[in-house]
Amino acid sequence: MTRDPAWLTDDLEGLKRSHLLRPRRLVKSLGPGRSLIDGRELVDFSTNDYLGLARDPRLILASADIPTGAGASPLVTGRSEQYSQLEQDIADFEGTESALLFPSGFAANLGSVAALVGTGDTVFSDRLNHASLIDGCRLSGARLRIYHQDSLDSLDQQLKSAATSPRRLIVTDGLFSMDGTVAPLNQLCDLADAHDAMLLVDEAHATGVLGNTGRGTCEFLNVEAKVTLRVGTLSKAVGAAGGFVAGSAAIVDFLWHHARTQVFSTAIPPATCAAASAGLRLIAENNQLQQHLQQLATRLRQHIARLGLDTPSVDGPIVPIILGDPAVAVSTSARLVECGMFVPAIRPPSVPDDTARLRISLSAAHTEADVDQLADSLAKTVSPELTARG
Repeated sequence: MTRDPAWLTDDLEGLKRSHLLRPRRLVKSLGPGRSLIDGRELVDFSTNDYLGLARDPRLILASADIPTGAGASPLVTGRSEQYSQLEQDIADFEGTESALLFPSGFAANLGSVAALVGTGDTVFSDRLNHASLIDGCRLSGARLRIYHQDSLDSLDQQLKSAATSPRRLIVTDGLFSMDGTVAPLNQLCDLADAHDAMLLVDEAHATGVLGNTGRGTCEFLNVEAKVTLRVGTLSKAVGAAGGFVAGSAAIVDFLWHHARTQVFSTAIPPATCAAASAGLRLIAENNQLQQHLQQLATRLRQHIARLGLDTPSVDGPIVPIILGDPAVAVSTSARLVECGMFVPAIRPPSVPDDTARLRISLSAAHTEADVDQLADSLAKTVSPELTARG
């Protein structure tokens, strides 16, 4: 057996001392909103299955008797019937000329950013963006400028300073995955227009959740026509797997040829594509699941306000409770498990230093009773912790 280098052990020990070591949990679904986690039945508030479609029998039926493997890159073997249909379904759902599939949302962001800008160009990234956007910026080789969404005058100056760059690209999450807040897209669209910059919005956590028809934050804020391209995932509210870009026919064709994470990746399997198309149809046909999710979010935030805890006011499914210290976040999450609730502790590097938190992810699979039970558990665990620290 190969001997591990000393630095490897030192690194893992450092993670353990800092309460940043992540367990490899064993999880089994037990039905709507419930999971068996490391042998314990819990109400599960950890997943991004916002509409509860990941185990919906209609998605399972749609993917039955369809090949589970794709074989190679779609540029090599071509697109399966289900793959082609899903791209059309996404374009129809998003109201765009075209759409392009990627093996994951991470790959969609990574490949799109790195294709759209390169050496000599400038890319502007919100400091709270998802790692896939940040890594895409780094991979691109473009000059990277970080901006704060609460100080967009600074972004304006940065854009002015980059006036000679051949290409300028602003990238942002639509709904920020760890904060539950919505990006200031109206202002970003105005800045992009004023400085002839492209604007990429990652709708991963907003697709199926925000907007009148579930198209995300761009629809929610009525800026769809002003955004260069929208990135989304099929692995969250849609209930399947994969990522996509929706935009003009020209930009999709450009990415088809230049986005390396799509060009050099095996295509999404036909069975997964069929399941994703079924999920999109369910979202488009009615918004009852979306409405139920919003009602649960409002109910939980009302509970949290009564407990004296702060959380963003947007009626989205992501409800963070900032605790600061990773050790406190881990111990509080463990106490919630004892109450029958699984709410994961989120720690650096997923969030900035000193902002470790609990991240509550609501799903339409949850009930009002689940939310009330969670609120009672939070009163027993989180409120006393914050009171003691105060």
